[in-house]
Formats: sequence, structure tokens, C-alpha cells
Amino acid sequence: MALYVFKFGGTSVGSVERIKAVAEKVKKAHDRGDQIVVVVSAMSGETNRLIGLAKDIQQQPNARELDMLVSTGEQVTVALLAMALEDIGCPAFSFTGGQVRILTDSSHTKARIRSIDDHRMRAKLNQGKVVVVAGFQGVDEEDNITTLGRGGSDTTAVALAAALKADECLIYTDVDGVYTTDPRVEPKARRLDRITFEEMLEMASLGSKVLQIRSVEFAGKYNVALRVLSSFTEGNGTLITYEDTQMESALISGIAFNRDEAKLTITGVPDKPGVASKILGPIADLNIEVDMIVQNIAEDETTDFTFTVHRNDFERAKASLETTCAELGAKKVTADDNIVKVSIVGVGMRSHAGIASTMFQTLADEGINIKMISTSEIKISVVVDEKYLELAVRALHAAFKLDQAA
Repeated sequence: MALYVFKFGGTSVGSVERIKAVAEKVKKAHDRGDQIVVVVSAMSGETNRLIGLAKDIQQQPNARELDMLVSTGEQVTVALLAMALEDIGCPAFSFTGGQVRILTDSSHTKARIRSIDDHRMRAKLNQGKVVVVAGFQGVDEEDNITTLGRGGSDTTAVALAAALKADECLIYTDVDGVYTTDPRVEPKARRLDRITFEEMLEMASLGSKVLQIRSVEFAGKYNVALRVLSSFTEGNGTLITYEDTQMESALISGIAFNRDEAKLTITGVPDKPGVASKILGPIADLNIEVDMIVQNIAEDETTDFTFTVHRNDFERAKASLETTCAELGAKKVTADDNIVKVSIVGVGMRSHAGIASTMFQTLADEGINIKMISTSEIKISVVVDEKYLELAVRALHAAFKLDQAA
């Protein structure tokens, strides 16, 4: 007898009809004799509706009370799904995160899971019931309801799979797996049969929206086999797992991109110890995350310092940098919010030379100028003008033959 954790997102349970369809899918698995735990999100649009209500009452809602409010979205879904399962003859029992005892810290709206008590779930599973658990939520040590942040239901599912030592955690979503790149940009994008945790982490952090980063981190840490597949079409989806010999032949697994980038440069900064801290310290004080950083030293003992931030933080970061420019006696600040980051990702980079040169030559052949470069062991990222995004993705996809199965 196998134990599986299924997770269904908001679009998968967005209506009574879809909840009934989920119940049929779950019943099929249960009828095979498997033990099934189902984690669900709130119905699509419900969390936004609840947040909107909160803001109609209080412009900056109290974080504890906001968690109390938005957690009700998942409570509705677990009850409806349990009813739908019972209605088709499949015994089911629903739990909120607090009833399972998903214990978190007290960071309201962005809590982190500390421990999970699996006893109540196992008792119901051993009675032959499908266990339905509210995603996205838990309780702290004082029994305050907490939520895990947007996409937190993925993390709940993986955490439950780890606690229960499940055979596999299946994330049902509105796509049928992880693709070599976004099919809306490159129609020739191909669904991957498998990808490593490391590659999926890079893809998620670089802009791929298929899975929440924390859920992939959790799965990798606790070695939870993770599969992404569609709620609406049949198929095997994409298995996310540890690297194996089959994967060594694939140089590049995918191309990720992020449109939400902006670039800032301060030129003519006196090249002295601590200058980077003086530039980035005020940015950090504004709680603005910096992504790529490049520093160039000139012959006149000054330096040009360039970094990227999220486009939403662009104006605040620019204002801060202009203040720093005056304080340091630097020349000027230049800014550009019409850029994108394009990245190639693959564990095959570790053992193959020439990946970077192929990437750079491909972009050069298309007349695409590279503004910044960042590398890690399994990825290379470049910043280019936003107008070249689709051209860059398609050219790289062809250059690395990603439309062809390995």
C-alpha cells in the first residue's frame, strides 16, 4: 500500500463542479488501495476577496487578524471536498492546519513550519479515510492561526509528505508539468519528464511560476519525490528528484526569464574599502532585495557599481542611490527599468565546457547586447533589453536543442 499526498491549487477547486472533479480523481486513487492525503488551496480568487475586505476595514490590516481571516478560504474548500468525496462513496475527513497541528513560528502572513504531528492523520488513514487538509496555514505555540505566505499550500503538501514519509507528493496545477521554457514565449517548449531539485530551485527563483521556491527547498531537504501535473488533463507530469545518471546527458534543462528587473548604476565612486557597503547598506535598510551585482574598477581609482532590483522597488532604490551618490562624491546615477533577465539552467554545465560561449555567441548572432552576466555552478544569467526577451529565449532554446528529447 502506497501513501500519496495530492495538492490542488485554487483554479483546480475554483467551483463546485471542479471540486467534484477533484473528488472523482481522488476516489480513483483511493479505490486502488492507496492511502491519500489531499491538501487544497482556497477557491480561486477567494484569498484576494478576503484581503480586499480587510483593506476596506483597515488600510494596513493587523497581521494576526488578517491570518485569522484569510485562513477561512481553505477551511471552506476542505469541507466542500470532504462532502464531495462522501457523496460519491469515498470516506473522508477534513482538518484545518491547526487541527493537524502544523506548528509554525509566529511570523504572521509569512510563517515557517517548525513541526507536524502526524498522529491524527495516520489514525484516519488507517480507518480507510481520505484525509483532506487545509493548505497555507498552521498555528503557533499560542494557538494563533498563522499563514505561510502566497503559494504556501505547496509547502504544506511537501511538509506533510515529509512528515508522513509519503511515496510521492503530487502537485496538481493548471499546467501539465515543468517545461523547457514558457510555452507562451516559445511554442516549441517541451515538457520535461524529470528535473533535479537544484534545477527546479533555480528555475523557480529565476521567474518560473510553476512551484513556490520554499516547497522545492523543503522537498530537496527531506528528499520528497515531487511531481507536477495537470488537474485537467491526464499525463505523468514532471518528476522533481535528485540527479541521476540519466540526467548527465542533458546540458541544459530549461530557460527561465524574469520581466520584473530594473538596473541601477552609480559611476565614478572613489575606490576605497567599504564602498560596496556604503552603496548597498541604505538599499538594504529599505528592505529592498538586490539581485545581480557588477563592479568595474577604472584606471583613475574610481569604480562603477551596477546592480539589479525588482521593478516595484526601482523608484525607491533610485532615490536612495542618488542620495548616496552625493554623499560619496560620485559622478552620477544611471537607471534602466526596461531590462529583463534571461537564464539557462542545467546540471550538465558541471561537466561540459563551452556552455557560456554558446550562449553568448547565440545572443551576439541575433544582435542582442548583454548588459550584465551572473553565473553559478548550474546556471548562467544575462541582463538584456526588454524588447529582446522573446527573441533571446527562442534563439537559446534552438541553440541548445531544447525542443528535442535527450
